[in-house]
Amino acid sequence: MPAGFGRLWTAQTISSLGDGVTHAALPLLALTLTRSPMALAVVTAAGTLPWLLFGVLGGALVDRWDRRRTMWVTDAARAMLLVIPVAAAALDVLSIPLLAAVAFLLGLGGLFFDTAATAYLPDLLQRDAPLLERANARLRGAQTATSGFVGPPAGSALLAFGRTIPLLADAASFLCSALLVRTLPAMPRPVPEARESLLRQARTGASYVFRDRLLLGLALRPAIGNIAFLAVETVLALFAHERLGIDTYGFGLLLAAEATGGLLGAGIASRLGRRLGTGTALTCTAAIEGFAILGLAAAPNAYVAGAALAACGAGMGATMVLVPSLRQAIVPAHLMGRVASTSRMLAMCAAPTGAFLGGWLATTFDIRTPIYAAGILLLTMTAVTASMTSNRRVEAALRAAALADTPPQPVSNDLAQESAPDLV
Repeated sequence: MPAGFGRLWTAQTISSLGDGVTHAALPLLALTLTRSPMALAVVTAAGTLPWLLFGVLGGALVDRWDRRRTMWVTDAARAMLLVIPVAAAALDVLSIPLLAAVAFLLGLGGLFFDTAATAYLPDLLQRDAPLLERANARLRGAQTATSGFVGPPAGSALLAFGRTIPLLADAASFLCSALLVRTLPAMPRPVPEARESLLRQARTGASYVFRDRLLLGLALRPAIGNIAFLAVETVLALFAHERLGIDTYGFGLLLAAEATGGLLGAGIASRLGRRLGTGTALTCTAAIEGFAILGLAAAPNAYVAGAALAACGAGMGATMVLVPSLRQAIVPAHLMGRVASTSRMLAMCAAPTGAFLGGWLATTFDIRTPIYAAGILLLTMTAVTASMTSNRRVEAALRAAALADTPPQPVSNDLAQESAPDLV
């Protein structure tokens, strides 16, 4: 690994730790203001709306901008943004609309940072497929360990010292990440596409995904999956409190169980891909997620719920290593930002649907209903996309990408003279 990867890894790990703190603290902070499932759904969905509104255009902008600068400026801006809810709480004017607005702007910053980081990594590693897989495994493992395993219990614990302390911790993590990212090596900017408007460039990136059956299958998995996962996430805090009898600190431990599974999944992803083939491995991990969510819905106590979330996290952890590594290996560099943002947009745009669906099902039927519905949806998605991401398609795409990256071989003068026609 080049030296720059270590700094990128450290920056994202620190930022992910802060995200994990906020991930646990934000729904608990919202619960101090309301007990309405629909109000909680608004806060949850707000963070995903930027992808619906600006996803493809954001990718087109990242393909025009310096990707390193985009990352550190975005993190610095998110650090300053988190000061707003802290001040609002101090003035006793904190509200659900304000939390939703902050979640929206944090999501907008995440759009630019995540897209730029995804596009920057192949440049840093010179599009080496094995290195990309190793790098994504390390990034995903660290993200899972910090944002899921360490962060949520820390966020729950910090909440006891003050309801805005977790937000201040997240702001500090963004600031540290920005300082580290700024020290990364600069990469050449993408070659601009002559005389093309931003909208036209965005359409080019989107059409590249929709016309390629493999890339479309890779994008549909998280898109459909996010409907299910957000339906669960919207009611999880309420489900844990009312049906499982879990207190504030226990909720952080429940999320940590999912992260523990995610860490294991990220660690074995490469081995799973080599043994089964990337396509078959992705089908297996999707099926594991679906059955695990059904197990969560039927859980009679916190221990069974924790085991189900750990299994789901393992499937998600492996998926989040295999999918981006494959995409980064087969997509041309000048399209990487747009393809990544289009794929992420499809996933994130589906999330508000899942959040509101979860709130509606819980309000209309029962708190377990959205979790059962999520498990069934995940298993249906597994069956629908299995052929789109088969081993045969994956291997064909990797061969095509390898041929495209192979520079043409120079023809020797002797051979050129032998093959040239005689001129009379």
